Amino acid sequence: MADIPATNIRRFWFTLHRWIGASLAALLIPISLSGALLVWHEQIEALLNPQRYAVTGSQILPPSAYLESAARSLEGGATPISVRLPGQASPVIVAARGRDAEGRPRLMNVYIDPPTARVLDIVDFRSTFFGVLHRFHENLTVPDYSGRAIVGWVGVGMATLALTGIWLWWPRGTGSFVRGLRWARSPRFTFNLHHLLGFWISIPLAVVSLTGIYLAFPQTARDMMSSVAAMNPQAQRGGFGRQIAQQTALTADRALDIALRANPNAKVSALFVPTQERGERVSAWRVQMRSDTKDEVTVMVDDRSGQASVLAPQAGDRAASWIRWIHDGSRGGPLWSVVVFLTGAFPTVFAVTGIIMWLRKRSGSKVVKESPETQLNPAE
Repeated sequence: MADIPATNIRRFWFTLHRWIGASLAALLIPISLSGALLVWHEQIEALLNPQRYAVTGSQILPPSAYLESAARSLEGGATPISVRLPGQASPVIVAARGRDAEGRPRLMNVYIDPPTARVLDIVDFRSTFFGVLHRFHENLTVPDYSGRAIVGWVGVGMATLALTGIWLWWPRGTGSFVRGLRWARSPRFTFNLHHLLGFWISIPLAVVSLTGIYLAFPQTARDMMSSVAAMNPQAQRGGFGRQIAQQTALTADRALDIALRANPNAKVSALFVPTQERGERVSAWRVQMRSDTKDEVTVMVDDRSGQASVLAPQAGDRAASWIRWIHDGSRGGPLWSVVVFLTGAFPTVFAVTGIIMWLRKRSGSKVVKESPETQLNPAE
């Protein structure tokens, strides 16, 4: 690289930057905009659907009250699979599995008032505005892993754009860095907007893109993480291929009580009902809890023996959790949420200004090429 002229290196990065941006713009814009909206998921949903958040207090009832209330309200054979307990002034959310008239799987969310167990609303989550956004942002609504892979490779392109953008932003010459922070590097508004906004958001954009790549390839990412840091075994989840256990030795309330005694200094965030396949034992109750140190702790309660096993997060689990939190802006306070929102909003600005700059350059090159002076003096 040392023998290659700096101009040629710059031209290479510029060409790479331009063609990645042009070829991926149609996917980059909707993926990034959907991610920006998801940062404020709960706040926007509360504005759009106030009835779901019309709670009368924060007192929590036993989980069986919410499961029974949801089961009575559900139609079409939908079965509750989990209870997610709220923060302050938020509803309890019972998730339920079912199928529509054509046999396609449905994931229902039942919003419940915490003190009264009164059902506030029932929605098919996947058909809601934010359900569609989640599915599009994660896998382009493609049901198999190919959609996730496409999103992952788009993330690779976005990270490349962010990092090459830093190189292209960096002005040449003495005192170039300070000069690069000025607005008027060009008489063109689009040039200044593209370069200055791009510089300030480039590092956060690269970070959000890299964490998104990790999330887009979950099994590969987990294998890589576990090779360098210890991780707990993955808890078995109740997909649509596994039936919810109809008969359990423990009640939901009893399972929760055992989990609280096993981990008394933690706050319960969710409880998952056991599953069972033909001829198999009922799986364990899974209770997600948050410790005083804000770590996510999982307590598995054996349905037959009532024995609890606490799965404290290992180093790899903590790192994986932080990767997700960094990507979705759910940790780090309001400032980081705003930064993550901007990493989703700004790529649209970069795409539009980049296309305008490219078209202007092409138009200018065509004018120069077709001018009489150039035709008379082709060497110029």
